[in-house]
Amino acid sequence: MVLLSRKATCNSHGQDSSYFLGWEEYEKNPYDVMKNPHGIIQMGLAENQLCIDLLESWLAQNTDAACFKRDGQSIFRELALFQDYHGLSSFKNALADYMSENRGNRVSYDSNNLVLTAGATSANETLMFCLADPDDAFLLPTPYYPGFDRDLKWRTGVEIVPIQCSSTNGFCITKLTLEEAYEQAKKLNLNVKGILITNPSNPLGTTTTQTELNILFDFITMNKNIHLVSDEIYSGTIFNSSEFVSVMEILKNNQLENTDVLNRVHIVYSLSKDLGLPGFRVGAIYSNDKDVISTATKMSSFGLVSSQTQYLLSSLLSDKKFTKNYLRENQKRLKNRQRKLVLGLEAIGIKCLKSNAGLFCWVDMRPLLSSKTFEAEMDLWKKIVYEVKLNISPGSSCHCEEPGWFRVCFTNMSEETLKLALKRLKKFVDDGNSKRSCQKSESQKLKGLRKKTMSNVSNWVFRLSFHDREAEELNDSPVFILKYNFFFPSKLSSDDVIFLTENYPD
Repeated sequence: MVLLSRKATCNSHGQDSSYFLGWEEYEKNPYDVMKNPHGIIQMGLAENQLCIDLLESWLAQNTDAACFKRDGQSIFRELALFQDYHGLSSFKNALADYMSENRGNRVSYDSNNLVLTAGATSANETLMFCLADPDDAFLLPTPYYPGFDRDLKWRTGVEIVPIQCSSTNGFCITKLTLEEAYEQAKKLNLNVKGILITNPSNPLGTTTTQTELNILFDFITMNKNIHLVSDEIYSGTIFNSSEFVSVMEILKNNQLENTDVLNRVHIVYSLSKDLGLPGFRVGAIYSNDKDVISTATKMSSFGLVSSQTQYLLSSLLSDKKFTKNYLRENQKRLKNRQRKLVLGLEAIGIKCLKSNAGLFCWVDMRPLLSSKTFEAEMDLWKKIVYEVKLNISPGSSCHCEEPGWFRVCFTNMSEETLKLALKRLKKFVDDGNSKRSCQKSESQKLKGLRKKTMSNVSNWVFRLSFHDREAEELNDSPVFILKYNFFFPSKLSSDDVIFLTENYPD
């Protein structure tokens, strides 16, 4: 008897992806500098721990907020009792202001257009429920975050059609690749309801260029029923904030604010990545479409942000001196840490895609593959997880069309742990190079020995008796002369040997 529903037992969750399997292996044997120094180092988790000390310092200096007090008086009872799922207005106002500050105040955000959710995971799924029906499709540029197979598809029934991007242009979206994805969806009889991008990109660590954004806006302008969702949860991780362009800036700069396009552009945001608070589960949907806001607000009752969390963060985000310093220091530390990883990998002989954002690097390990196949990529990934003891994410889990790329995270660990990870990887690469060098040397020796042996026997000519008999019987038939062109074992039987033959007319 089946005890669970089809939805509960279907495999569309994506849990069997190597992205999640790597996490499972890490959890069985997690690295700890004291308790388990030979364990697996977690480099598959995009978590920002670089500025958590700044948050801790703020909490120590703002005890009222941390203790749920206002003007020295406890408001615990007020926060503990029921709150409307629209969210605290004080927090929504503070969050809207912080989003503007995060983007250099080039655009402003209306708190009335915000819907609070329990993280970006909930925000993305809620938008799918609002914008698409089961078996409708969203186009996503590859490579993309492995969790989208779960977040966008599992419970909603929405399909994902990849926009296949290539390393030849740094994995940028082009008009051609976008149109090809759209045509592919039509061939599959899928109704395309939208495009979803991550800006900055997870896993590339790059910002979406102005050119790419213009291509996307041209596309949804021509196709009146298509939405554009921009997941901007890494917008505060830019090493140079001027390099990030939000979709709201494009709406403003391209004078689309008074067109129907305005209501088909939506943002997903979270405090998990740039503020380093994934455990607080704070996400948001931003949309100018009132129907989307209304529907998403109803759905948000399934994933609310606690009143206590909202009160604490409204106090923190309203402290403009703190937020300004935090954004500046966070970008500085991210840039420094990313540089250490990139230079460390280059010293090993491994290159990365040039990046300017994110908590990870898109690492090119194609030279380490035994062949240019995804099977070889998985073999390499298993060695890195089980032998090198590093959990990194293979490109195939991100739906990259080229084997050999890996996402490597660098902000969820100490600098000492990062150095250890690079040391382990260096040993693995050096051992592999040494092994290949020995194999090459042995191959050259064998080749030389074969050449020497062949030179001693290359003039040997054999006539097989059965050929002679055939020649006698057929009179004018040609005689087959067989030249010895191989290096044979010392014990050789004429029945065991296959000769390379040449037919010479008599």
